[in-house]
Amino acid sequence: MQPLTEQDIRTSFINCSKGEAKRLAVPRDLGERPWGDLDFLGWRDPGAPDRSYLVTERAGRLVGVSMRFQAAQRGFLHRSMCSLCLTTHPRGGVALMTARKAGAAGREGNSVGAYMCTDLACSLYIRGKKALEAGSRFEESLTVEEQIERTRGHLAAFLDKVYA
Repeated sequence: MQPLTEQDIRTSFINCSKGEAKRLAVPRDLGERPWGDLDFLGWRDPGAPDRSYLVTERAGRLVGVSMRFQAAQRGFLHRSMCSLCLTTHPRGGVALMTARKAGAAGREGNSVGAYMCTDLACSLYIRGKKALEAGSRFEESLTVEEQIERTRGHLAAFLDKVYA
């Protein structure tokens, strides 16, 4: 992924108003992000613990999605799997992220969801750049490049649902 500016991020959102995009918390460490290892930029809002955001390149343009999630209420031994990168995490490491649909459907209250890593570090988990605290990645016969393509495909399918 190419490095992004705050302005790039704010103008990319497809499922919130321009005013909402203007007010959302953009990461302050954009200069230190490992852009070459990212398939998408994802972050949680430090001021609103139930909100997260994702920005990625799609069809030659940036697409940003505002999402909400509820903190996990499951038992300590329960594990969940991210539907994007297929990484498993213990309690709280994966949550159902819901995104309001783009356009008229979203204004009517329609939304879609997917189970994702709550820290949105899928790209780094796949590449082995971020260690899991207590979760795991299954040993796969796919190469890292194939796993990256699969994750991008899962993300594209989620974005298709946001657009639909």
